[in-house]
Amino acid sequence: MGSFSPDEYRHEGNAISLLNYHFVFIPKRTKKVLVDAIAQRLQEIICEVCNENRWRIIAMEIMPDHVHLFLNVKPTDNPSQIMNRIKGRASHHLRKEFPELLKLPTLWTPSYFVSTAGNISTKNVIEYIAHQKD
Repeated sequence: MGSFSPDEYRHEGNAISLLNYHFVFIPKRTKKVLVDAIAQRLQEIICEVCNENRWRIIAMEIMPDHVHLFLNVKPTDNPSQIMNRIKGRASHHLRKEFPELLKLPTLWTPSYFVSTAGNISTKNVIEYIAHQKD
């Protein structure tokens, strides 16, 4: 994982942004399969996908039955695209490398949790906008 401040603005082409997403996703049937070598390999895969797409990992925690992933992303990336890439690559490689995962109909549930986070609160933005004409 690279060294940067999660409050650091990203300069991409003609946009300056600070887009941090907190994702949580789970294996099918909430099975506790993300352990030992599987968890280690999942972490490697997530890092690979993030590096390829220039997403910065702020924090990551792989629990036996879910994954927390906090990313800083480009303004052109949307949450569903991010999840599709990470879950798709992870499912393909993990099910190929760990045959015991083939017992599940699919590795991941189609759903996920996502929330935005930045360095200022919603209240601050509302106040800032309200005071523009002052």
